[in-house]
Amino acid sequence: MRVLKPIFYSAIAVATLASCSSISTKPVPTGSNTVINIPAKKAKLTDAEKDNWQHLDLATDSIPGMSVHKAYEFLKGKKSTPIVVGVVDSGTDLKHEDLVDVAWVNTKEIAGNGIDDDKNGYVDDINGWNFLGDSYKEHLEYERILMNPSIADAGTLAEVKAYQTKKVDEAKGTKKRYEDYLKMVASATEALTKYFGKAEFTQKEIDAINTDDKNLKEAIEGGAAFAKRNGHTLFSIKKALESGVKKAEATIAGENLKTDYRTVVGDNAYDINDKPGSGNGNTGHSVKDEAHGSHVSGIIGATRNNGKGMNGVANNVKMMAVRSVSDGDEYDKDVALGIRYAVDNGAKVINTSFGKGFSPNKEWVYDAIKYAASKDVLIVNAAGNDGKNIDVEKTFPNDAPDLVNEIADNFLTIGAMSANYNEELPATFSNYGKKNVDVFAPGVQIHSTFPDNAYQKISGTSMASPAAAGVAALVRSYYPKLSAVQVKHILMNSGTKIDLEVNKPGTGSRYGKPVEKVPFADLSVSGRVVNAYNAVRMADRMVNGRK
Repeated sequence: MRVLKPIFYSAIAVATLASCSSISTKPVPTGSNTVINIPAKKAKLTDAEKDNWQHLDLATDSIPGMSVHKAYEFLKGKKSTPIVVGVVDSGTDLKHEDLVDVAWVNTKEIAGNGIDDDKNGYVDDINGWNFLGDSYKEHLEYERILMNPSIADAGTLAEVKAYQTKKVDEAKGTKKRYEDYLKMVASATEALTKYFGKAEFTQKEIDAINTDDKNLKEAIEGGAAFAKRNGHTLFSIKKALESGVKKAEATIAGENLKTDYRTVVGDNAYDINDKPGSGNGNTGHSVKDEAHGSHVSGIIGATRNNGKGMNGVANNVKMMAVRSVSDGDEYDKDVALGIRYAVDNGAKVINTSFGKGFSPNKEWVYDAIKYAASKDVLIVNAAGNDGKNIDVEKTFPNDAPDLVNEIADNFLTIGAMSANYNEELPATFSNYGKKNVDVFAPGVQIHSTFPDNAYQKISGTSMASPAAAGVAALVRSYYPKLSAVQVKHILMNSGTKIDLEVNKPGTGSRYGKPVEKVPFADLSVSGRVVNAYNAVRMADRMVNGRK
């Protein structure tokens, strides 16, 4: 049945479900419309706050985190049950010091015996499944369609060709812009190297400089400030910019259309029934740079209070690694199979931190979403990082083929927000949509696990989605009688109401547009940001009748 996207679940459920006694059919309260009016935090975040801001509380810390610490104070003395969270993503290092203790283990499978002991169709799937085998690099979807036009209908092909023209034009602009940035960074590096008398120096040392020297001030306020704003050092920003120039040059030259990477997997990616020949149980990172799945997993469920690295949001979870996403656009087949695998093997929450502009086999993914709904599984999905309105421009995966009507009500789409409780609250890169983004969560400079026992901060709706997924897992762990649909709407309806005029994502110098101001409420269905404390209180009230 197709479901019209509701603003609040309770608005459509109260009339029909008020007489039902089962907890799983109780309507979700609409939530408080009380707005926390506090001045924006002016002081710089401490190192501890930077590493942990997404768990802090707006009212007590002046930082718009998810009130995770406060949630655990509320949950003291309450019992929880283990929840399996499926991370459909790139490779995940479940041997990491902060993930090894929360790794899902398939107890029905005997490791290394080459036998499908549990007869689930996957041999030696101990911690999950790797649908990509040894494959790492991949094309973007529009590139694959250009290489193989037969996989798309005529309308999609025309869209792709127009998109290619746009991408080439954008790449030319990006190349020039990045080359200008590189000159600025090189100039700053030269000036600061001369000042310090050494080849390497830290941001802390740069911040401590007090000078009237014109060239030095230009270095600090130019290249050094640019690197800092983008979460880099002067040394790492150079590498990132050079990589961006190379990618732009490859797009302009059409070099990305010359290699078929899928041959490594050994299947027909456009036949859902052709099982990948090289799939295996090796769910870890194939190369050191494959860090996305590890970072996402840490945000959700890194072992709490073990004295190492960081705390995940949820404290009684098992992380299932499902490697379906390569360095490039994911295939619809791998996404659909990955979701189904996670569902069939016990996941109650699935995180999907990826996205693309074209989806030639989207019906396979829609069927997988509906399958998850039929098994009471919640999918938490990243809205995307293009700074665009996805009520108008499609991004995949989604749960509304026509951008209006949902195929199921178990799919929660998350926008990204920063630690700034002011006009800069929404991340400049975050996609938004009054109909198709449900709620926002922390997604800027999020500290989490990286392969080989490392930790790093990165930004994206890819980070906001697992933050929300962690809260969903927390609710499902302590209140397992609640359904996936209820938990989705608890996260939406219990979130902190934001009444601010904010900078509209996708505007500003980064996008070559003047900054546009909009109400934060116009950026999502709920107009809220996820709040773990409010969520567990609402869940408790639904299950136990407490205030």
